[in-house]
Amino acid sequence: MPNKSYQKAIDWLFTQFPSYQQIGASAYKPDLGNITALCKLIGNPEKSLQFIHIAGSNGKGSTSSMLASILTESGEKVGLFTSPHLVDFRERIRVNGEMISEENVVEFCDLIQRSEHEITPSFFEITFAMALLHFLDKNCTICVIETGLGGRLDATNVIQPLISVITNISLEHTQFLGNSIPEIAFEKAGIIKQYIPVLISETHPESKGVFQKRARELDSQCILCEEIDLKNDYQLPLLGSYQNKNLHTVLCSIDILNSKGFNISEKSIAKGLNNLTKNTGIIGRMQVIADKPLIILDVSHNKDGIQKTLSDVIKMTTGILHIVYGSSSDKDYESIVNLFPNHSKRYFCTFSNQRSLSKEQFRLLNKKNHLDSPIFSNVKTAIEEVKMLAKEEDTILVFGSFFLISDFF
Repeated sequence: MPNKSYQKAIDWLFTQFPSYQQIGASAYKPDLGNITALCKLIGNPEKSLQFIHIAGSNGKGSTSSMLASILTESGEKVGLFTSPHLVDFRERIRVNGEMISEENVVEFCDLIQRSEHEITPSFFEITFAMALLHFLDKNCTICVIETGLGGRLDATNVIQPLISVITNISLEHTQFLGNSIPEIAFEKAGIIKQYIPVLISETHPESKGVFQKRARELDSQCILCEEIDLKNDYQLPLLGSYQNKNLHTVLCSIDILNSKGFNISEKSIAKGLNNLTKNTGIIGRMQVIADKPLIILDVSHNKDGIQKTLSDVIKMTTGILHIVYGSSSDKDYESIVNLFPNHSKRYFCTFSNQRSLSKEQFRLLNKKNHLDSPIFSNVKTAIEEVKMLAKEEDTILVFGSFFLISDFF
């Protein structure tokens, strides 16, 4: 049980500065003014730390975690900042796998509450400032920072990294980032800094030129990972063929880091991958939680990520595929449901976060698509009921939102 002071601090964070995770669009603050002021208030810790900055539509969490784990095994003291959290707010801020303490969270919230400032920062801005100060206090030698939304105006973009990494681009958060691949690529390219190498995990005909143009403008070396052939015979603990692309990006990044004075060996890479969950706490990426029937949890939530997950799961399935699906109401859920295989069985599920699609929205979805998919209000109940319907050779895939998976844990 969290102590009362910690719970009070968390309640203050979520009510004083509501999060995008909680309320969606109204929490988004596309401006670097608040985070710049916050950093100044706490002594500009970002000026005393080294960073790797990672943006992208899908894969940035896995890529960040792989890099952080490998750097941990190579002897670095590694700060890792990711979002959202699945169970505990403290998952967002880790040093060599260890979550920030409840006491440190309370101390930071007290510091902000006592300070005099004229800004109204977002939950994400407060959290990132907390991470920076924590990483400095823990004497981190390198910090792996995952962007929140976009890149150009993301709060994390106040840092000056050793390298920037952009995993991939797909249509996501179009209300903020634009309605086309080039527009979204432009926002992601905003993390490219002058003279700092940028690694592009995968390109799209409409995004490649955007990245290259921005890199040229800033005299930044633009490395297209797809064009680099590297030895890769490592055992990857994460299911999903798309994770091989993330790993390839990680290996390209390590090459650049080693050229900058790091000493990351093949042994450290292997150990980092083997100890990925221990060193980073990563869960919910095609995570197998049971066998006979096979039950897989996955946090993919946009069209591109869901297509990739489905593609891999279909190959693994020997019987019937049962899909337990939940979604935030701001996602393109109608298009996503149309991606599900015709022969699959579908079950819809709401979750506790207020951004969840409602039962009524799911009923309308059923009606519009001539479906009779059962609708559940609790993911654990949904899984238990589907298990009773499934045969041993079947597969149950639970996905569609971080929040759906969060309710499971």
